[in-house]
Amino acid sequence: MSRKQKKMLTRIIISFVILAAEMIFFGAAKADIGIWKLALFLIPYLIIGYDILRKAFLGIIHLQFFDESFLMTVATIGAFATGEYAEGTAVMLFYQVGELFQSCAVSKSRKSISELMDIRPDYANIEDENGKLIQVDPEEVEIGSVITVKAGEKVPLDGVVVSGTSAVDTSALTGESIPRDVCEGGEIISGCVNLTGILKIRVTKEFGQSTVSKILELVENSQEKKSKSENFISKFARIYTPAVVIGALLLAFIPPLLTGDEFGKWVYRAMTFLVISCPCALVISIPLTFFSGIGGASKAGILIKGGNYLEALAGAGVVVFDKTGTLTKGCFEVTAVHSDKMDKEALLETAALAEMYSDHPISLSLKRAWGKECDPSRIENVQEIAGHGVKAVIDGNTVLAGNMKLMKAENISEAHDCHHAGTAVHVAVNSEYMGHIIISDALKEGAQEAMEGLRNMGVQKTVMLTGDDRRVGEQCAKALGIDEYHAELLPADKVDCVEKLLAEKPPKKSLIFVGDGINDAPVLTRADIGIAMGAMGSDAAIEAADVVLMDDDPRKIPLAIKIAGKTASIVRQNIVFALGIKLLTLILGALGIANMWAAVFADVGVSVIAILNAMRAMNVKK
Repeated sequence: MSRKQKKMLTRIIISFVILAAEMIFFGAAKADIGIWKLALFLIPYLIIGYDILRKAFLGIIHLQFFDESFLMTVATIGAFATGEYAEGTAVMLFYQVGELFQSCAVSKSRKSISELMDIRPDYANIEDENGKLIQVDPEEVEIGSVITVKAGEKVPLDGVVVSGTSAVDTSALTGESIPRDVCEGGEIISGCVNLTGILKIRVTKEFGQSTVSKILELVENSQEKKSKSENFISKFARIYTPAVVIGALLLAFIPPLLTGDEFGKWVYRAMTFLVISCPCALVISIPLTFFSGIGGASKAGILIKGGNYLEALAGAGVVVFDKTGTLTKGCFEVTAVHSDKMDKEALLETAALAEMYSDHPISLSLKRAWGKECDPSRIENVQEIAGHGVKAVIDGNTVLAGNMKLMKAENISEAHDCHHAGTAVHVAVNSEYMGHIIISDALKEGAQEAMEGLRNMGVQKTVMLTGDDRRVGEQCAKALGIDEYHAELLPADKVDCVEKLLAEKPPKKSLIFVGDGINDAPVLTRADIGIAMGAMGSDAAIEAADVVLMDDDPRKIPLAIKIAGKTASIVRQNIVFALGIKLLTLILGALGIANMWAAVFADVGVSVIAILNAMRAMNVKK
């Protein structure tokens, strides 16, 4: 409990004790001491309600008075005006109990976010000229610097391990409790905790671009993006609150003027009407539900950038996947080399040299298979042709290395498909076809379970889009049971496919695209919901996406949809419950059947129940 919450609890206890004592005294003594009775009841009323009265007064001054503070002030002062001192004080007391309950609930729902904020590193260790470790602000560390991370310390910046082996705890980032082993040459991300050995890490990203900074930025910004339900409730409250104030005024004056009844009786009913009509349950519980859903997802390693995306996830109808790095490991290996015109080793060397300056997974696999250092002096005029391959001059010879589209574009007529499954890198030297190299990729662990989970959740269609060879795409789609696939696509072709799928999907369903590469950024932006792989995905993809999976596990996709569905269901339950109870009690209050105590339940009681229901969104079952 925060200091502010403890202070409020103290006020509640003091006010409750004084109010209870006064009710017992005046109830037992049957005493009526006029102005002194009013003065005595004003003591607990002001103790518990002075801040609400102040808010209402400031709201009136700034002409922004149609809120809960104004309603409570008018209702309780009205109760005092009709001689119902105990009920007026009790309404204010129980309203503050509801506010305290709400504050505690919000604090609890923020817990996972606060834990996530704990990943922010306080310092980085750098060796000085004497070899001693000094602590510096991570924001001051430059790219290329070597930092030391001791056991038990947070990794402050992204980088590559230059020495040491250790196990690191990534649970704050990915939601997975099993430590990961890192060793020399391995990449390591900021925010995880070094558990065992000492690591020396060469920094590859400055602090502002590091994983930990981007995660914190995503979480902080997620609260600003409201769902349709939250926006509806905000607009609803702006119209609803003035309407009920006008309704209360009409109820207070019209019936006694028409019937000749006592004004006091109808003023009391109008005050009861105001207390009942207070929209606390909706205004509090709807945003709290979405915040709880986002907090619950973050505990599982799923970062959702706002309530609007959480709401759209709940209506998932079509899920579209990139293949490489999303459904497959993106760890390509050379599985076959076919050439009739040159030595296989020479063909592999030629392809590796042509791909020297590329970081594409296929290029990296060619360089790994060749296994030697590339001599830059042998390579000139490198041109990377998007979606096709590479053109370069090697040892004075013009070399083409890429897919069949590149061969056709350069009129290499001898190029032909291979019977082996995998991605074919065709090689031509001086316009003469030399052969091809087959590179294969493996399915990610959990990809099949992800597809089964999506089908079980009622997703209507799964689609895979890939730039790979058609046979490779077909093999992957069949292995995973994907409904539809499109292969040999350029980045622009993927956008066209998504546009077509968006036009075909049911109007109230969302299209989700899942990807990880730079070329996926346009599609992630165009889809209703873009999901990026956060561990190995590109910065562009993570920036463009609406949801980020911190451990690249495809099984988190159905889990995210499940969390979103549960959150949306709780929102609907709270709206129906709150409006239903309030409507019933409003009618009873207007008829004089419901008194102030019923009004307290319709306001505070309904709010507490709605808040408790909203908190269920925090509980995530994987």
